[in-house]
Amino acid sequence: MISILFIEDDLALGFALEFSLKDEGFKVERVTNLKEAKDKFSNNSYDLILLDVNLPDGTGYDFCKYIREKSSIPVIFLTALDEEVNIVMGLEIGGNDYLTKPFGFRELLARIKVQLRKSTKTTKKEKMVSGDITIDLSIAQALKKDKVINLTQLEYKLLSFFMNNPLKPLEREEILKNITLDEDCFFDENTLSVYIKRLREKLEDNPKEPKYIITQRGVGYKWNEKVRDEL
Repeated sequence: MISILFIEDDLALGFALEFSLKDEGFKVERVTNLKEAKDKFSNNSYDLILLDVNLPDGTGYDFCKYIREKSSIPVIFLTALDEEVNIVMGLEIGGNDYLTKPFGFRELLARIKVQLRKSTKTTKKEKMVSGDITIDLSIAQALKKDKVINLTQLEYKLLSFFMNNPLKPLEREEILKNITLDEDCFFDENTLSVYIKRLREKLEDNPKEPKYIITQRGVGYKWNEKVRDEL
């Protein structure tokens, strides 16, 4: 699921866009100021950022500069400032697109899809690394401390899904939907629990006190370590 960090202090507009984006199938986390935005960005993984320029504790330009020190994630500015100098400034400091208010939701959606397509084309990661766990995407192989982990196909898909969605509580239904797509097999929540147990035994130093895959009571599971991409 595509994850979007949405920074907007206009509560009515923010709620409306958040609802519409979720209705289109996106996962959206909305905040209203820079402090919350930095906290979210530092502790989660996102695919795209929608960023208002005028915020209560600073400007979207400040946050964009902060992002560009750490990531090449697509950033779309949303603002009422339509003067050329503001647009140019937003693009020069690292913004990917600039949409002035008021705008139609379908236009925003189209621009989001364009940036996601560009990001997918330019991001040719070959490895995902988290702690001492590595997935080599070029050969579909997982390693722990540079030693190959013997995984079944479904275990590999489960690990890949977790590492593609780090630090996010994932509902059991969402996990099942993603790892059993096109699979002709019976797979329910009890079976998922068995696979989680097996995967922990292969990944964790102490499966009874897991470091990577932790249980989120009442929700599902979470990959509890940051993940970085390597080319």
